[in-house]
Order: sequence, then structure tokens, then C-alpha cells
Amino acid sequence: MKDKKENSDVSSAGAIGRDELVKLLNEDLSREYQAIISYVVYSQVLKGAEFMNIAGELEKHAGEELAHALVLSNQIDYLGGMPVVHPKPVRTSEKAREMLRFDLENEAETIRNYRERVHQCEDLGEFAMAEHIREILMDEQDHLIALATALGENVPVIK
Repeated sequence: MKDKKENSDVSSAGAIGRDELVKLLNEDLSREYQAIISYVVYSQVLKGAEFMNIAGELEKHAGEELAHALVLSNQIDYLGGMPVVHPKPVRTSEKAREMLRFDLENEAETIRNYRERVHQCEDLGEFAMAEHIREILMDEQDHLIALATALGENVPVIK
């Protein structure tokens, strides 16, 4: 029989429970699906010589985001949940800079969420899961750097 505290959404110490972690990981998974779609589309529709390097980079990002989705799905299953199947909405634009800005904003949100997720996993004693999230986080930070560089900006500070 499972410990009641383990299955509850909030433990007595204020940390989230496994059910809440599944919910949050599913939100992350929806965001990964969003990233896959946006990177696939943006990489193909970006126009102009100044964006050719980042277009190729976005193709690589799409594959990395798919790998993240697979890791998250596996972890959700491990926790006894069912992975979601719908992406968060994908924003598009006719303007290349605007599309890259959308991606930059999405990556910043993703990084904030994964930083929080690492702590939540550790609070639950799911240290291996926290390591998986850290590996994803490293890729997301690389994506943020590439997007900021393509926009000619400093990498934003994520709080």
C-alpha cells in the first residue's frame, strides 16, 4: 500500500506530491510539443541571409525538443501518470525577428519551469528524475543563447 503522503498533492512540509508533479511535467511536455512545432515551422520559413545560420540551428533544436518530450513522457509514466498529447499554442508571424522573439520568450519560461522542477523532484526524493531534468535544462539554456545571439542581444537573465 502506498504512503498517503506520497500520493497527496501537497506534503506536510509544503512540497508537492507525485500527482502534482505529474500535472506539472505534463505542462512541461505540452511546452516541449509546442517547441517542436515552432522549431520545425520557424526553421523552414525564416527568410533572409542573416537568419540562415539560426534556421539550421532551429532544425537541430526541434530534434532536441523531441528527445526532451520522450524523457518527460517516460518520467510521467514512471510516476503513474499518462502523458498529454496536446501542445501549448504556437505563435507564428511573417516577421523573422518576431518568431525568434517568441522562441526566446518560450525558452525563458521553460528554463524557469525546469529549474523549479529540479527542486520539486529532489524534494520528493526523485534524484534521478532531477538529473534528467537538469540535462534537459542544459539544452534549453543552449537554445536560449543561440536565440539571443541570432537576435543580436545579450542572453536574458532568468529569475
